[in-house]
Amino acid sequence: MKTFTQSQLQAIADALGETADGLTGSEIGHLLATVKIADTVSPMTKRHRSYNAFANDQNKRGARTYIIAFIRKAMKPERFAREAERFEPMRLNLNRALAFAGLAVAASGKLGSVEATQTLSEATRRARAEGRVDYPRCILMC
Repeated sequence: MKTFTQSQLQAIADALGETADGLTGSEIGHLLATVKIADTVSPMTKRHRSYNAFANDQNKRGARTYIIAFIRKAMKPERFAREAERFEPMRLNLNRALAFAGLAVAASGKLGSVEATQTLSEATRRARAEGRVDYPRCILMC
């Protein structure tokens, strides 16, 4: 089974927990519970909380399946109907992180496979371009 590397998990957690454009603490708690990832709920930042929950879950299960489920639920566009301005900045940050794992979130909110990138400049370029493309290949029940 595929897993994320430590640095990929960190980048994903950083993007999702971004102070200005990321998920709120209560959103993180709700989404973790929804996808059945144990929450580490302690006095730590959103980024560290997400990273610890993701790392613990992936180490326990030996797969990234539940983390992908978290991303899929977190990036459903309808969740942002009242705060539409939050969606694209979070998607851009997340896609920059996911590019290294060969994944991307389309504007439709679907998570798809893409060719993995090796450089930050390529990840940034691709994340910016992805706003104009909807990926045909989805993974894990898109």
